[in-house]
Amino acid sequence: MTTQRTSGRRKQAVAAAAVVAALMATAACGGDGGGEGGNKAAGFNAANNKLANASTTKGGELKFAGAQDADSWDTTRGYYGFAWNFMRFYSRQLLSFKTEPGKTGAELTPDLATDSGKVSEDGKTYTFTLRDGITWEDGKPITSQDVKYGIQRQWAQDVLSGGPVYLKDILDPKGEYQGPYKDKSPDKLGLKAIETPDEKTIVFKLPAANSDFPEMLAMPSASPVRQDKDTKSKYALRPFSSGPYKFQSYSPGKSLVLVRNTEWKKESDPIRKAYPDKISVRFFTNANDMDQRLINGDYHLDINQTGMSPQGRTTALKKHKGNLDNPVSGYIRYAVFPQSVKPFDNIHCRKAVIYGADHVSLQNARGGPIAGGDIGTNMLPPSVPGSEGQKYDPYEMAGANKKGNIAKAKEELKACGQPNGFKTRIAVRNNKPVEVATAESMQASLKKVGIQAEIDQYDGSQTSGIIGSPSNVKKKGYGIIIMGWGPDFATVQGFGLPLWSSKYILESGNNNFALIKDKAIDKLFDDYVKELDEAKKADISKQINHKVMEGAYYMPFTFEKFINWRSSDLANVYTTDAYNGQYDFVNLSVKK
Repeated sequence: MTTQRTSGRRKQAVAAAAVVAALMATAACGGDGGGEGGNKAAGFNAANNKLANASTTKGGELKFAGAQDADSWDTTRGYYGFAWNFMRFYSRQLLSFKTEPGKTGAELTPDLATDSGKVSEDGKTYTFTLRDGITWEDGKPITSQDVKYGIQRQWAQDVLSGGPVYLKDILDPKGEYQGPYKDKSPDKLGLKAIETPDEKTIVFKLPAANSDFPEMLAMPSASPVRQDKDTKSKYALRPFSSGPYKFQSYSPGKSLVLVRNTEWKKESDPIRKAYPDKISVRFFTNANDMDQRLINGDYHLDINQTGMSPQGRTTALKKHKGNLDNPVSGYIRYAVFPQSVKPFDNIHCRKAVIYGADHVSLQNARGGPIAGGDIGTNMLPPSVPGSEGQKYDPYEMAGANKKGNIAKAKEELKACGQPNGFKTRIAVRNNKPVEVATAESMQASLKKVGIQAEIDQYDGSQTSGIIGSPSNVKKKGYGIIIMGWGPDFATVQGFGLPLWSSKYILESGNNNFALIKDKAIDKLFDDYVKELDEAKKADISKQINHKVMEGAYYMPFTFEKFINWRSSDLANVYTTDAYNGQYDFVNLSVKK
């Protein structure tokens, strides 16, 4: 997931060195108490991978604030991580994630289905039976046909673009089905790879096995949609609920209000507790204003879950540290080197940048160890099985070379035929001040080894057509692209396939910026999707990460961390790996 897709990250003013120093100081000496509303805060990191303020209290209004609306509230089209988290209030899937803190929260559990499904020995056929008592907001039962229709909407990319298409690619790799809006069959359910022999049974027939298929069924894009309620491109304005809450009102970019779905039956839903009576979201145009309203106690938490702005977090760390959590986000921030731009077709020139960069300076540009994260040493996030965290540091970016190694950088420059250095361009989004600061840090340290890097700020809203176009990248001479990515689901396929597989190099909307065409990496991905043993899958994931790092296609900056606000009036709060370190929204409750 890109930052834009997964978090809709608000514009953040970048902390200068003095602010970073202040953050470190306040984090070191700030008290655990404080908090608004007269209630004592649970304590710093009290909800980081553990439960804070356990409660079964029902009622009240859960109040979210946000600096950016979702890309879409349509379960087929949404791709922001916070939107996926929030969608579980009004949508259900065959499988979902456990409502538990940390790594356990990323494990799958039955939702609409009675169990985790029956899988054939060859891993190609999955059969699910639906629970009794599952209903839409008008009381009509949710059927297997509704689930199939909802999934089929992924094929209508000409009308419903923007969301993940894993199921589309896996169930119909040849692209033979045209989607429900062009479907000629009487019931508009013509996709042959999904069968619905009765209203309670749904069967998926995969052309080729894929061991992460259940993970894809837990995504909102696998939610049921009822044909007679499908308003196509307008569905995002008023999705029809299969969960415990339904839309009462929505004003894009301003506000969203959910109220109880009185037809939802608690006994049919093993996941959702539905504690609040009402759930509201208010969108702000100014992140600093929003953070102050959170601190004042007007709202319970930030829906975007991308960390407080520098101004807000400085105040919060100093006066309300007990209301803060500092989770590892699941995202990696990095530089990537397109091989189409000389001299980055030479591995030694790529290594020269890795050794020449000051990794502590890059970390500080992103907010330091607390607000920015630990120095990134490889390209597999800590939440993904197979990750070795900072233990795998092939270029010693968090060790001996953390301040840069000019001698080794010059050795690599000599090896790549550029002993006096070279000129290149750094592409960075103009609406991401923290990324601009990162580019400036790179520019300064690379200059010391003779690499002259010009910074080109491009329109951040046009990412897919600018850096997502390999021809444009080559034309512009973007030898270094600054970007970030987080898992769509917590596996190497859910994170790395769009970044590293040669099959995912696209003419537009490309994310394999390095243009990696490595047969060994491609084969490892092929082996991975066929492998059903979890330990073996984790080992293949580790091998893929090693191959990527050995190619020096990337220079990671940080395993990103956030400072997130947690109201003292909020109960059942914990972070979950299912949503890259966000708070798990679905069972939050409000103290009375």
